[in-house]
Amino acid sequence: MSDELLLVLCALHSGFFAVLHLAFWKLFDWRRALPQMRLSERAILQILNLRLIYVFLGIGILCLCFPTELVGTALGRVLMLGMAGFWLGRLIEQFVFLRVNHAGVHALSLLFALGVVLFAWPPLRVLFS
Repeated sequence: MSDELLLVLCALHSGFFAVLHLAFWKLFDWRRALPQMRLSERAILQILNLRLIYVFLGIGILCLCFPTELVGTALGRVLMLGMAGFWLGRLIEQFVFLRVNHAGVHALSLLFALGVVLFAWPPLRVLFS
């Protein structure tokens, strides 16, 4: 599989999670649930969610606009491996904090693992070739 295709898949993966996080207000009925939290908790939750959307969109744009730089430079490879680490951490946290036997949770775990593979594959292939 070409690096360009892998980076398009990375961009789609990131875009999917940006859209998913945009839907959190409806998915988790935050209009009803958030007012039950303390102001600081409510603010932190929404701020972190908005910042994640920003990061996912930014990474997706980088993958689409700078594929050669992401694979062909040390800085790009470190960024890609950093995102692989982000998804690996998220996968581990899934098992630590969300111990729920539910198909949706398992599907998300697979998508987190996919993120590890997608983002690690191009830089590791370059490093080990």
